[in-house]
Amino acid sequence: MKLKINRNILLENLNNVGRALSTRNIIPIINGILFELSEEGLNLTATDNEITIRSFIKREDIKEIESTGSVVIYGRFILDILRKLSSEDVDIEEIDGCKVVISTPTSNYSLNTFNVMDYPIIKMDTNEDSIKLTAGNFKEIVNQTVFATSTQESKPLLTGINLKIIGDRLECVATDSYRLAKKSVLFSLMGSKNVNLVIPARNINEFVKLIDNDELEIELYAFSNRVLFKYENLLFQSSLLNGTYPNTDTLVPTDFETIYRVNVNEFYNAMDRASILAQAKDKNIVSLESKGNKLVLTSSSVEIGKIEEEIDYETVKGDNIRISFSVKYMMEALRSFTGKEVNIYFNGEIKPIIIRENDNGDLLQLILPIKTY
Repeated sequence: MKLKINRNILLENLNNVGRALSTRNIIPIINGILFELSEEGLNLTATDNEITIRSFIKREDIKEIESTGSVVIYGRFILDILRKLSSEDVDIEEIDGCKVVISTPTSNYSLNTFNVMDYPIIKMDTNEDSIKLTAGNFKEIVNQTVFATSTQESKPLLTGINLKIIGDRLECVATDSYRLAKKSVLFSLMGSKNVNLVIPARNINEFVKLIDNDELEIELYAFSNRVLFKYENLLFQSSLLNGTYPNTDTLVPTDFETIYRVNVNEFYNAMDRASILAQAKDKNIVSLESKGNKLVLTSSSVEIGKIEEEIDYETVKGDNIRISFSVKYMMEALRSFTGKEVNIYFNGEIKPIIIRENDNGDLLQLILPIKTY
């Protein structure tokens, strides 16, 4: 294998597939990136056995192909080398199946390579039954929900997001059993196949980070134990979590005693200030109480003191309320909304708090209150 290629083009594609590399992998060859050069172009593949990313560089983007072939190069080292080179073009040549030389007019690097035959055989096929989505919409849906997934491995299914597609409706749900994020939208580009997947949060996060053009299209291919996304010249494949995701529909009340309407930025900023006393924000508790025409947010620390914040609000329905909750959960929920105002729904001080932009909003956030007495 021997080729000449623009450094920036190669580095961009290697950075993308490099997201699948794991420094903790005990299988040495998995730390490598597979180069497969043909007359059609260059395929780059990396995997950690949980996610696999493949990027294709077309023949017209390669300066010169002298000979084709395959080689597995240690990912971290070739990335470090290319990032520090100043030359516009680089030459890459495989020698005797055990070494690769990366050279420019002023630099020369010789790296040992892995045996290509030891690289895992990875199936990344597509079929005609794909589901098409707009990239920007899909990225927004994931970002508005994925933060609510659990980090506790004792509840493996809750460490992923539940992605369901029925007809032209897509529903994405995430929960850690203390809060829940749910987004449900209609799309016109969907296929005819219904889908019900649980994708690990870390994996789907890596995929949405690759989306840099919201106007492009994503093709989704669902299989029994994996999901494959096609985006531009990239194929991104993730394993799935096994099991049946819990039915969360029953957790969301359909009727509410009290509804307040607040400005998102004012409420968020007040939360942020009220959380200052927290030694660890993820454990910080804030109390909310309606007094007259003001909402009063209170946080306190026996060692440090007390903070009170007031904001304006509008009563849509019901009377006064007093309730406590995690300020971290509330702030993360508020960040997911794009509108200026949200409705906050209550059923007393021990039932779940619901946040939506309106009664028919496609994004719903649920937070369980915390008893403080």
